[in-house]
Amino acid sequence: MSDLTEKSLVELAALIKRGEASPVEVMEAHLRRVGQYNPMLRAIVTLNPHALEQAQEAAKVIAAKGKLGPLHGVPLTIKDTIDTDGMRTSAGSRVLKRHIPQHDAAAVRRLRAAGAIILGKTNTAEMAVSYDADNPVFGRTNNPHDLLRSPGGSSGGEAAAIAACLSPGGLGSDLAGSVRIPAHFCGIVGLKPT
Repeated sequence: MSDLTEKSLVELAALIKRGEASPVEVMEAHLRRVGQYNPMLRAIVTLNPHALEQAQEAAKVIAAKGKLGPLHGVPLTIKDTIDTDGMRTSAGSRVLKRHIPQHDAAAVRRLRAAGAIILGKTNTAEMAVSYDADNPVFGRTNNPHDLLRSPGGSSGGEAAAIAACLSPGGLGSDLAGSVRIPAHFCGIVGLKPT
């Protein structure tokens, strides 16, 4: 089997459901890749300190023949403007750099209910107001295809993380191109639902 980080979100979900890969193996592979490439990309700004434990819990559910959601055990990243219970959500702003929400945004809650494990939070333009992924808290995210170029924004950290196989998928936000532009700059698919 090729590197688990090279598999799509759909492929990983299927491998986990068939028992061909465990949530722990998938999470460990992504954490290794984050450790190797994120220092030069600065795409992920906060890692979930419980990600590996949550993957172990997901593996126990599989072993117990429990009910599996469509994303059971799959790691995903979330843009740093979207609330995640117990994980920093700074929006790249000095004002919010220590903000830790006590609830999940509705979209994050739905991802968790589907079995996804939040791997971490991704860089963004400060308060998501410009077409880059640069802010005074974490600095600039670099495009994985050319470190001298921008990944676009404001969901640029998300696009860079996915394009560099740090995460198989993630959640951004898009009012005026904030998912679509970085997806284009990084060579991945970005979807703005109607």
